[in-house]
Amino acid sequence: MSPDVEPTAASRTSIRHPAFVALSIGAIGVVFGDIGTSPLYAFREALAQSSADGIDPSEILGVLSLALWTLTLIVTVKYVSFLMRADNHGEGGVLALTALARRVLGMRSRIAIVLGAAGAALFYGDAIITPALSVLSAMEGLRTIPTTAHIFDEGTIRLLTIAILVALFMIQSRGTAHVSRLFGPVCIVWFLAIGGLGLWHIADELSIMRVLSPTYGISFLATHGTVGLFVLGAVFLTVTGAEALTADMGHFGRAPIRAAWFLLVWPALVLNYLGQGAFALSQLEAAKAAGRPFKNQDWFFLMAPEGIRPALVVLAGLATVIASQAVITGAFSLTQQAVQLGLLPRLRIRQTSADFVGQMYLPAINWMLLAGVLVLVVQFKSSSAMAAAYGIAVTGTMVVTTCLGYLVARHVWNWSRPVALAAILPFLLLDLIFFGANLVRVIEGGWVPLVVASAIGLIIATWVRGRKIVGLFEQRQSIPLTDLAAALAKRPPERVDGNAVFLTGNPHAAPGALLHNLKHNKVLHARNYVLSVRTADRPVIDEEHRATVERVDDNFTIVVLKYGFMESPDIPRDLGLGGKYEKKGLDPMQTSFFIGRNTLKPDAEKGMPPWQDRIFMFLQRNASDPTDFLRIPPGKVVELGEQVTV
Repeated sequence: MSPDVEPTAASRTSIRHPAFVALSIGAIGVVFGDIGTSPLYAFREALAQSSADGIDPSEILGVLSLALWTLTLIVTVKYVSFLMRADNHGEGGVLALTALARRVLGMRSRIAIVLGAAGAALFYGDAIITPALSVLSAMEGLRTIPTTAHIFDEGTIRLLTIAILVALFMIQSRGTAHVSRLFGPVCIVWFLAIGGLGLWHIADELSIMRVLSPTYGISFLATHGTVGLFVLGAVFLTVTGAEALTADMGHFGRAPIRAAWFLLVWPALVLNYLGQGAFALSQLEAAKAAGRPFKNQDWFFLMAPEGIRPALVVLAGLATVIASQAVITGAFSLTQQAVQLGLLPRLRIRQTSADFVGQMYLPAINWMLLAGVLVLVVQFKSSSAMAAAYGIAVTGTMVVTTCLGYLVARHVWNWSRPVALAAILPFLLLDLIFFGANLVRVIEGGWVPLVVASAIGLIIATWVRGRKIVGLFEQRQSIPLTDLAAALAKRPPERVDGNAVFLTGNPHAAPGALLHNLKHNKVLHARNYVLSVRTADRPVIDEEHRATVERVDDNFTIVVLKYGFMESPDIPRDLGLGGKYEKKGLDPMQTSFFIGRNTLKPDAEKGMPPWQDRIFMFLQRNASDPTDFLRIPPGKVVELGEQVTV
């Protein structure tokens, strides 16, 4: 899930030889925006968890060692070295892996669907917290500028954060194609700046390099008991955004992302965290020498000299806006995939660019995210209070991705069970340790993403179950299309000129709209096409494999259109209406589309519980009109249906 700065998998096929450097620069701005802004708050919040009874040098060293090794094990070893090998025709991310696992598991695919739904639900919790936390933490840097600290109190910083976030969500409907070209260069400047700041302070305290040994982190955990768990949960803030490495593979490719990580992003992050640790140690020594108390501070901004601190705050603001944009568009992309895979109802999707399919805008998701973000900013008030809510959604998604990675290794790569378990269990154990460490922070704010994920999970479960009930009803009411064709051949109805396209889920059964048309209107068009739209378990379908045509008899033709889960359907275009209709024999002026639209009726004794019936009916009523979703001209649509008990 990535912002619209690069073509998605659907348009990537037209770029035969993309420039490696250009893709790496794009990846720096998109893939690493979230993890790249973690130094703003990660070390500060981790150290704060152990500061209740004061901070000593061993705690600074222990926390820093845990941060660096978390970054190394989770991102470099797990994601870059292993999970980036698991892709679905170049696409990564939780739903891409779900689609891949579902295809290879066949009838046993329920576990993959459940995992994918859980991962998607947890992502929305992350998508609400990231913009609020990152932008707020950047704006709090204004309090570290001595000349303006008296102006920017907590309330003013909160209002400024809200203004930036509202402006960011407001421009989504216009697309970000023009400004997105700056994402990569801005983030390169950001990583060079934070790496340079860290290197400058490492020189002041060269002994900080000893934390590269994991013994400091292990010793800290061994001696701090429950506090160590809280610190471990906060340390995980260093790897928020790691999921983007796999989710954006389809946009940039595995090699450019790896090159950007190893050559710039990882070194810059390590240098900055080492610099923050060295700076904290030097400040601790200075406080002891002066006989004054030592307290945890905003180490990231205080590292910078006062003269350049305003510029650093501006740069941090730009970097956090880019990180927020990545998450927002990631939510758009994930929602589109979920709709295509049948996990969510149809939503209005508007393309904001004629060149790249990945540039899209979903009004419902945009405004729901904004509402959630604003509630968080107002409710939590500071980035420190909000940080406690961050880790659970991220760790939960990582657990899901690791489990899907096992399914891919076992059933796609055909590894034996012992080999697959040996490869996956260490990563799963690591994820579960961090997930458990974040669970202890539920009361502090970790409940927020859990509530969001639970609500989304309920919607997904209700929608999937409701669609299954409706599908079974339609299946019971249907008759084979060949039987209907044979009956009509013996007793032909009245015929009218033109083409009729009947949309259905099962093209080999007579669509309900066709039966209603015959029953009530008692006519049959000259040419009738039974059309079914399928979503493949791959991101993109080549145009030459888009349509499958099967002639039943002189009256009926079956057409199946396949789309990848990263694509948006366009029925008129792919039926050849407009420009190519002469070859297809379909005149757009003489073609009508018949769609079945059933009326839902709750039943306390059948199907779902009444409360779930109401949720499903609400989702059905508020789903995007199928004509809009399938891009069918509204004036060419006839809707017919009946009452269905759910």
